[in-house]
Amino acid sequence: MSVQSAPMGRREFMVASAIVGAASALLPAVATSAAAAQGGEDAIRPFEFHASDEALADLKRRIKATRWPSEELVPDATQGVQLATVKALAEYWEKHHDWRKFESYLTSLPQFVTKIDGVDIHFIHVRSKHKNALPVIVTHGWPGSIVEQLKIIEPLTNPTANGGTEADAFDIVIPSLPGHGFSGKPTELGWDPIRIAKAWVVLMRRLGYDRYVAQGGDWGNAVTEQLALLTPAGLLGIHTNMAATIPDDIAAVLAAGGPAPKDLSADEKYAFDQLDTFYKHGLAYAQEMGNRPQTLYGIEDSPVGLAAWMLDHDARSYELITRVFNDQAEGLTRDDILNNVTLYWLTNTAVSSARLYWESKLPFFAPKHVPLPTAVSAFPDEIYTPPQSWAERAYPKLIHYNRLKKGGHFAAWEQPKVFTEELRASFKSLR
Repeated sequence: MSVQSAPMGRREFMVASAIVGAASALLPAVATSAAAAQGGEDAIRPFEFHASDEALADLKRRIKATRWPSEELVPDATQGVQLATVKALAEYWEKHHDWRKFESYLTSLPQFVTKIDGVDIHFIHVRSKHKNALPVIVTHGWPGSIVEQLKIIEPLTNPTANGGTEADAFDIVIPSLPGHGFSGKPTELGWDPIRIAKAWVVLMRRLGYDRYVAQGGDWGNAVTEQLALLTPAGLLGIHTNMAATIPDDIAAVLAAGGPAPKDLSADEKYAFDQLDTFYKHGLAYAQEMGNRPQTLYGIEDSPVGLAAWMLDHDARSYELITRVFNDQAEGLTRDDILNNVTLYWLTNTAVSSARLYWESKLPFFAPKHVPLPTAVSAFPDEIYTPPQSWAERAYPKLIHYNRLKKGGHFAAWEQPKVFTEELRASFKSLR
C-alpha cells in the first residue's frame, strides 16, 4: 500500500509513512516509498520500509510450525542442506533474531526509489563529505541483496576514519535489482541483465553523475559487464569480484565432463577443478530457477524452506554458514544471514527474484570482451577463482588484478575491509 502526494519535506514524509503503516497493519509488510512522491515518473522519492507486527508474528509462527523432513542419509552435505544446520538456523530465527533492530539501521540510511522503464527502482545513496569523491554504483546478486554491501558504505564514503585518505573517497549507490528486495517486481518480460544495465545508466544520470565507476559480483557482475558494454557517457571503468573469464576451450572441456587439460598452470588447474565440481554438483538451484521459477511456491510459503534454498548456493558459502550456526567466528554472523533471508521473506520476492535466471540468456562465465578499464579481485572461495592469465585474455584493459588470501562469494559481506581496499586500489588510476 502506498500513498502519493505533493512534494513534502522529510518531517512530513515521516508523518505520512506512520499513517500509511497504521492503516496497513494487516498487510504482510508495508513499503512507504511512494508517500513522498515529488511529481512525475522521473522523481526521486524518499523510501522507508516498515514490516507490520502481524507480518513478523506470522513469520515466527511459520518457523515454529515447520514440518521437518527426515535426516539426510549421509554424514556430509552431498544430499543437500543438512537438517542440523537448518534446525539451528530456525531456532535462532524464531527465538533471537531481531528484525526491528536491523530495520532501524536501514531507516538510518538515505534510501530512495525512482521509476525507470515502468519499474520502481529502490536504492541506497550515500554521498561522501569529501568533495572529490568518485561515484560508484554497486550491484548485488542472488541470493544476496543490498544487505551484502552495507558494511562497505562507511569505509568507502568516510575513508579518513577508516584507514584511508581523502583521495580514497567514494559516493556510493546501491540499487536493489528489479524483482529483488525493495525494488518493484516487473510485470512484463524482458528484465534481463542488459535491460537492468540500461536502467542503471538512467539512474546514475538522474542522480546527476557525469563520471562514475561500477562494481558487481554474481548477477551484479553480469549487470556491471553489460553496463560497460553499453559504454555510457561517464562510465570510467568497472570492478568485479566474480569475473567472467573462462576461455572457450576450457568451457568446452567442462561441458563435456572431460579431465583438465595437462598444460594448465597451478592457478588454472585450481579454477578448473572448482568449476568442474560446481557444474557437477552445485547448479541445481540455477537450473530450477532458470527453467521453472514459477514452480517454487514452497519458498514463498515456508520461511525455513526459503532459508534452506538460499543457503544451498555454493559449497564454500554453505560451509561458512554452517560454521556460523555452529557458533564459530566467521566473516558473517547469524544475524547477517537472517537479515538477508528475512528481507526476501518480508518483501515476498523469492519467486520474482528467481525469474532473473529465466530471463537471462547470457553465458554466465564466458568473456564478454569488455572495452572499458576493468579490475578483478579473485577470492579463493568464490565459485571459481579466475587466474590472472584468463583475466588478461578476457579483459583487454585490465587495470588491476589481485588474488586474495581469504573470502568467497559474498566478498563485500564477508571481508569488507579487504573489499574496501580492493576498490580503492582498483579505481585509483581512474580518478
